[in-house]
Amino acid sequence: MLRMKRFIRYVLGITFLVLGFAGLFLPVLQGILFLIIGLLILAPESRFIRRLIARCRLKYPAVFRQAARYKRKLKEIGRRHKA
Repeated sequence: MLRMKRFIRYVLGITFLVLGFAGLFLPVLQGILFLIIGLLILAPESRFIRRLIARCRLKYPAVFRQAARYKRKLKEIGRRHKA
């Protein structure tokens, strides 16, 4: 089960990274957004990405606070729909 979860994480993360790189050159895709999502998905598997995110967290604390608020809201919405 754990191996399957890691495999899915790698596939999703790399897919988002590829879409992100393509989006940097194609006007249809939001490249930066896909790159960020891909990095966040791969972060638990990569020490380098965890360090990169930690540096960004120090440099842009307001962005991470806002992301935490959105995460709490999404969890709350998920709880409401489960009940």
